[in-house]
Amino acid sequence: MYKTISLKKTAILLFVASTIFSECKAQKSVAKSQLAENPFIRDIYTADPSARVFPDGRLYVYPSHDVDPPRGCDLMDKYHVFSTDDMVHWKDHGEILNSSQISWGRKEGGFMWAPDCVYKNGTYYFYFPHPSGTDWNKTWQVGIATSKKPASDFVPQGHLDLGNDSFAMIDPNIFVDDDGQAYFYYGGGGRCVGAKLKDNMTELAQPLASMEGLKDFHEATWVFKRKGVYYLTYADNNREDGKDANRLNYATSKSPLGPWTYGGVYLGSTGSGTNHGSVAEYKGQWYAFYHNDVLSGQGNLRSICVDKLYFNADGTIQMVVQTGLKSNK
Repeated sequence: MYKTISLKKTAILLFVASTIFSECKAQKSVAKSQLAENPFIRDIYTADPSARVFPDGRLYVYPSHDVDPPRGCDLMDKYHVFSTDDMVHWKDHGEILNSSQISWGRKEGGFMWAPDCVYKNGTYYFYFPHPSGTDWNKTWQVGIATSKKPASDFVPQGHLDLGNDSFAMIDPNIFVDDDGQAYFYYGGGGRCVGAKLKDNMTELAQPLASMEGLKDFHEATWVFKRKGVYYLTYADNNREDGKDANRLNYATSKSPLGPWTYGGVYLGSTGSGTNHGSVAEYKGQWYAFYHNDVLSGQGNLRSICVDKLYFNADGTIQMVVQTGLKSNK
């Protein structure tokens, strides 16, 4: 009887151990597949990802598009949209807008840089920087296209009236607060400004104001809110070994228009020289989106990436661990 019981116990223990091992292996497999390998878009070159979660439950990314072979930033002339419902499998919805559709744009085309898209009152509003004249850096405008769908049928609607002080002012970002009030931000060349938008989402409700408290601002404004705190992220002017090596920084505020308190760097340089990102929460997890040049080795042929973003108990942001084909700084 004693030996029989021991054999049964042994068999049970082996079965339990085998089951635990299988479950652990499955859990590791699931954990490993929670994100697609970076860069997560590889069929075309993309940069400047703006990530949004919309009412259909999917996460959408609106990037700019680096044209291959590259001649320069003037060839960036079209936009694709990508979406996912699991952060692993991504769908390319195709091209939604290009410079040839912009009646007020420069006759030479090109220069469709970092965009953004938000949803309000049943309409998707797509904002994009584009010059209106040949002297492109002095004639930046922020165009608007609208649709009833998040990834198709966008129709150009003109551009925002942002005054004449538009030199190097790019990278539009829209933040919609919990009360439905929308805010517009953009910047470049060391300046970052913002203002309330009217409910029609196509006009400013007040004069643009400088975002005070930012340290070494370069471009790529992105605003989001977490636990009552407003965060403004942006690229700095960092250089390493004599070359551009922009990093992503952040600042916090109790107001969507500041003043801001500088928080530090949360994502290091990526190898591409430039840096441009966004932050989004999806299904209970926060994510940092950005771009690098690991597929091409060229700073003007970039690819979008995403990694998990974590906060400390005091609301400060932990340094993002960049993953994928190559470990970056």
